[in-house]
Formats: sequence, structure tokens, C-alpha cells
Amino acid sequence: MKRLISIIKDKERLHRILFEGTDPLSKPVDITIMIAIALCIVMASLESVVKVDDFSFQALIHLELNGAGILKAAIIVLEYVLSILFAIEYVLRIYCSPVKREYVLSFFGIIDFMATVPQLLSIFFPPLRYLALMRTFRLFRIFRVLKLFSFINEGYLLLESIRKSLTKILVYFMFVVVLVCILGTIMYIVESGTPGTMFTSIPTSIYWAIVTLTTVGYGDITPVTALGKFLSGIVMILGYTIIAVPTGIVSATMIDTTKKKGKDGRCPRCNEKTDLNANYCKHCGERL
Repeated sequence: MKRLISIIKDKERLHRILFEGTDPLSKPVDITIMIAIALCIVMASLESVVKVDDFSFQALIHLELNGAGILKAAIIVLEYVLSILFAIEYVLRIYCSPVKREYVLSFFGIIDFMATVPQLLSIFFPPLRYLALMRTFRLFRIFRVLKLFSFINEGYLLLESIRKSLTKILVYFMFVVVLVCILGTIMYIVESGTPGTMFTSIPTSIYWAIVTLTTVGYGDITPVTALGKFLSGIVMILGYTIIAVPTGIVSATMIDTTKKKGKDGRCPRCNEKTDLNANYCKHCGERL
């Protein structure tokens, strides 16, 4: 207990444990939190099976001592334990943050808030407890625990490529929107007025065009006329050629980003200047 109190009083060490992952206690703490998150996911699934609607102490006391009753009791007790654990972690993270406002307003800070505070309020408003599932984002800690930094670096490269390709992808998306509107309108003109037709309106025809162009093919709307079936075949083939375009755009950008890394002498992750013959960035450790 004295050791725990001394760790809590030492803000710098607590910050290394909870944020940096450089302390010997970081790995056990991260693994414990990940297990708690996994239990939270399992509990949420079990709640929908055994129908636990009341998490009050009165409900816990009056549960029947049979199989279902014991399972409900275990879920309620674990709910309280995990709520307290996540609340303690959230408070400690705020406590040891050098800039508390920065953590609270960060992505994971907002995730922690939405996963912790509603979980405590769920004692009075049960539906709010499902927001605790947002804690699953914290499972990304596994990359730090298992030291899979190469996967994280590849993720940065992918995100950077998507960011650079965003304009092209948006233009492509607008082209697809216009295309499905045109195809839907053409199919409505071809099929409307035919006995037994399912193309009763232009919005319905556009829905069909989207389903067919994306090669989903629910089959709830099908053409009746020969010309309509011929156009359907063209849309299906067109879908196979169009659906691969965004992948090609991002892939080309990733290749360009990788090649550019060696040309301008900057790190693709932190964009800082690196030494000419360096294998790793001296600023962030990224492999060059």
C-alpha cells in the first residue's frame, strides 16, 4: 500500500506508467486494463442475453439463486468493479497529465470520458452503460504492450497516404454519385410502364443502381424487360472496374510517399530533416 501511495504521489512516474509505457509497471497495467476492457465487451454481450435491466443493489439482493440469477449477480458485481476501475484510471490520467486540458480534449481523453462517466451514471440510467464499449478503442494499446511499433509506423504511412489522396477520392465519389443517378434514371425510363415492374420511382431506381454498381446485389429489385437486363449486365461489369479505383489511388500515393522520402531527405512520419545515410529518423525513430 505504501508503494502504491508513493507511485501515485510521483506524478512523473505515474505519467510514464499510464502514457509513455517506459516504466516496468507499464506493461502489467496495460494488460490489466485490456483484460478489463475485454470483460466489459463480454458483459455487454451477456447482458443482452440474460436481460439485465436493473443494476441497483436492491435488484442484486433479490436475485434468485439459480443459474441465471448467479450469472446476473456476477454481471452486476463486475459492472460496479469495472466502473470503479475505469473511473480511477481516468482520474489518475488527469492527475498526472502535465497539461490536463490537452489530455481531456484529446481523442483518447474524450473516449475515456464517454466510457467512464456514462458508465457510472448508468446506475441510474441503464441504457448509458453501452457507451462503455467505446473503451474498445483502448485495445490499440496492444501495439505498445507487444512492441509492435512497425505496425504503428505503417499505420502512419497509410493515414498520410489517405490524407493526400482525399481530394482525388472525393472527386471520384462525386463522379460515382452522378453516375448512379444517371443509371437509375435510365433504368426508370426503360422499366417504367412495364407490367410487374419494380422500378416504381427514380429514388427506387437509384437505390437499385447503387446496389448493383457496388456488386452487392440484394435481388429485391430486378428488371423485367430485355433492355433492362442488358443494362443491368453493363452496370455489374462497370461496378467491378469502378470499385477498385480508390484502392489504386491510395496505393499510388503510398508508393509516391515512400519514394519521396528518399528524395527530399525528410521523415515520412514526423516530416523532420534526417541525415542523408541514416536508417532511422533521429527525431521519432521511424525506419527510413
